[in-house]
Amino acid sequence: MAALGNASNQGSSKFSRIDFNAFDPPSDPGTRPQICEYHPNDREGVRRSYLAKGPCQPKLHDFEGREIGSRLRGFNPRWYDDFGSWLEYNMEKKAVYCFFCFLFKPELGGRKGGGDSFVVTGWKVWNKGKEALLSHIGKKNSIHMQNELKARALLNQRQSISSFFGRQTEKMRNDYRVRMNASLDCIWYLLRQGMAFRAHDESANSKNKGNFLELVKFLADHNTDVKSVALENAPKNLQLTSADFQKEMVHAAAYETTNAIIRELGDELFAILVDESRDVSCKEQMALVIRFVRRDGSTVERFLGIVHVLNTAAATLKVALESKLAEHSLSLSRVRGQGYDGASNMRGEFNGLKSLILKTNSSAYYVHCFAHQLQLTLVAVANSHIDVAHLFALTDKIQNTVGASCKRQDMLRERQAAEIAKALNNGEKETGKGRNQEIGLSRTGATRWGSHYGTVNNVIDLFTPILDVLEMIEEEAVDFKQKGEAKILLDGLPSFDCVFVLHLMRDVLGLTNVLSQALQKKDQDIVNAIGLVKVAKLQLQRMREDGWDPLLQKVSLFCNKHNISIPNMEAKFITRGRPRRRSEEMTNLHRYRVEIFYTILDMQLKELNDRFDEISSKLLLCVACLNPRDAFQAFNKGMLIKLASFYPREFENIDMATLGYQLDSYIIDVRLDERFHEIRDLNELSKMLVETKKNLTFPYVYLLLKLALLLPVATASVERAFSAMNLIKTKLRNRMGDTWMNDCLVTYIEREVFNEIPNEPIMQNYQKMKTRRELL
Repeated sequence: MAALGNASNQGSSKFSRIDFNAFDPPSDPGTRPQICEYHPNDREGVRRSYLAKGPCQPKLHDFEGREIGSRLRGFNPRWYDDFGSWLEYNMEKKAVYCFFCFLFKPELGGRKGGGDSFVVTGWKVWNKGKEALLSHIGKKNSIHMQNELKARALLNQRQSISSFFGRQTEKMRNDYRVRMNASLDCIWYLLRQGMAFRAHDESANSKNKGNFLELVKFLADHNTDVKSVALENAPKNLQLTSADFQKEMVHAAAYETTNAIIRELGDELFAILVDESRDVSCKEQMALVIRFVRRDGSTVERFLGIVHVLNTAAATLKVALESKLAEHSLSLSRVRGQGYDGASNMRGEFNGLKSLILKTNSSAYYVHCFAHQLQLTLVAVANSHIDVAHLFALTDKIQNTVGASCKRQDMLRERQAAEIAKALNNGEKETGKGRNQEIGLSRTGATRWGSHYGTVNNVIDLFTPILDVLEMIEEEAVDFKQKGEAKILLDGLPSFDCVFVLHLMRDVLGLTNVLSQALQKKDQDIVNAIGLVKVAKLQLQRMREDGWDPLLQKVSLFCNKHNISIPNMEAKFITRGRPRRRSEEMTNLHRYRVEIFYTILDMQLKELNDRFDEISSKLLLCVACLNPRDAFQAFNKGMLIKLASFYPREFENIDMATLGYQLDSYIIDVRLDERFHEIRDLNELSKMLVETKKNLTFPYVYLLLKLALLLPVATASVERAFSAMNLIKTKLRNRMGDTWMNDCLVTYIEREVFNEIPNEPIMQNYQKMKTRRELL
């Protein structure tokens, strides 16, 4: 559904058109335009959009009071129970508004029903309290009551003029429902697959009408009930196949999906994961994911949506973030964790998004994305050691030279197939499902997790095919520049130095790649992540102590297989090319073992220690005491009481002595209970506490556990959202609007939630958007 107005003045010199997104009306009652500012022809659509969305009610916000007289007074969230149909609250102005009076307040008229205070400026005379709200409602014929009746009448489409003259029969209503269900089922399938809906030619004679129309036709051909009421058998003005219908129905599906997520969140605390990236049309998009603990004790990360931002300044991102949370009546005061990729505008010490949020909420603790830190560690090593840097420079040149044309890539595939066939005949490889798959060259990337490991693996596996293609280029290429590049690669790649560093980096990156994959799990907890980092460090240290001989043996076997000369380790090392004046005399053993093997491993360990210095912070040391491994060996009562002090809002009215007594009983109970003996991480512990109902017996301990689970480990969920964005909005669909893209992303990414939503609420939501020709 397009915006209701545009920038031009049409039909009236008195009123100008205001751009209005009917799918996403401004939620903030303190900043949204007044109804009287819209063009008269647009006002009914604006009112209907707001009524479909409902009032802005941040129920779990920390409502701050102000001193009036001798008492601290402020908004009481219990008023939502008494006035929930119309009461709205603005978090920035700390004021109350009336939803019905905003929608239907007369342009002229005095102060009856509260005047402008409940519509424009906001009411905040807290000392008058509930009595003032009752006074605003007034008696039966008050302005407020009249406005409420108008709202209910507008939502009741059966009272509309078109419905009255339409004389809809029961058969027409049933046909309408069947047709809408069929169209929604087709939309459901396309959304799950992330597929395009429309084609350039959707006319009756077109051979390619687009995925949606083709799918509806397929369904009609295989279902007689649908065929009798759909497409050519439907009324010409009510076929439910137009572009507007598709967008409105997808928006209704996204709306219900997001509402299901908010219901799943309930009144729980949550953490936010935020990142920004450009889409295919060069628009900066900010993605928002929330992390929370469900009622069954499991940790989950849910995608809330994507917001177009004009720039990536921290202040702009904060405004966009608050606006997105306000859409779902969520508040920054409920945030207990922040996860970003580590960019300066995110984690800046003074003006970053992290700092701006911490000024608002000191309990929203920041954790730098572990997966990004790990990738930065690998990049730092690659850029800091000359031999590693030379290796990845060679791999990039191989990608540019061998992958420069389809002919060369085809030759690489042919050589690879021949090598696999030869290895199978010699018994060097085994057949089986998923084995011996065709692989290609991949380029390294500083922001692509695991790309360095994939590149090294592919070069080793395709070593002979790559050399064959390079020899072909050297012999047959017409361009002498290409011949020269091929010769340089043929001189550098089949050398002991290159093969040694290749295998060394394969082993090093293989160890850290296991850590990288583990850190990207949605239910990964901070304590287990810290443990995985320690394991990775321990493995690298063991490799440094005991890994030299196995590595040298592996490299020697590879060199013998590919006829590469192996230097005598006891002989003097000879520098290739022009000898350096101050180069020290050394043996080959010293060169490869000390200057390469030990140095690269030491650099890797140092970078891991430097990048993951946050694991020594006080907060995470306290969180580690909840670790259930080895019969809760890490349990420390004093540290857990200290952990509670990091969250003063949650433990403000709790006596720390009471928490101490509960911790004493808790640790005895879980150590004696055999069901807790095999628990290995915080997520399993949380689910077991809920399953055994010990979360009710030890509520404060369970609260500490939930707060620990909220601390984010990695921003992998946000990265996956951007991958989905590139799938939904492609070069062929680069004019896709922000709302349309957001709706498709929500239903595609959260298809697990979308699958559980029945058709009926989606259809009812669609029906409420505007006056329809037919009624359900």
